[in-house]
Amino acid sequence: MIDHIGLTVADFARARAFYAEALAPLSISLLMEVTPEQTGGSAHAGFGRDGKPFFWIGTGARPASGVHVAFTAATRAEVDAFHAAALSAGARDNGAPGLRPHYHPNYYGAFAFDLDGNNIEAVCHRPA
Repeated sequence: MIDHIGLTVADFARARAFYAEALAPLSISLLMEVTPEQTGGSAHAGFGRDGKPFFWIGTGARPASGVHVAFTAATRAEVDAFHAAALSAGARDNGAPGLRPHYHPNYYGAFAFDLDGNNIEAVCHRPA
């Protein structure tokens, strides 16, 4: 199952305002922002509903396609296994398995660039 998807944008403020307006009729609103200080260099805005951001925009290095897709993992062990399997299959590491508390206290994810430069992730939202 897809947990969330993200796009890299050229003008963060402009894109944030655009998506806030364009998604409002769908009852999708800005729920969370992550600062460059929290991520180590890029800003992100998460849009969603019912307290769950599932569409993200962000700044930073643009991979070949600019696309980020995160898959839901049932356990942290699945996140670890995804990361190992992706690297074994030829992906480049983009973030080892671990907690990302700047998203929320139980956010456990791992990131890899696929063979075409897309940023793929597995994430578990459950406590250890």
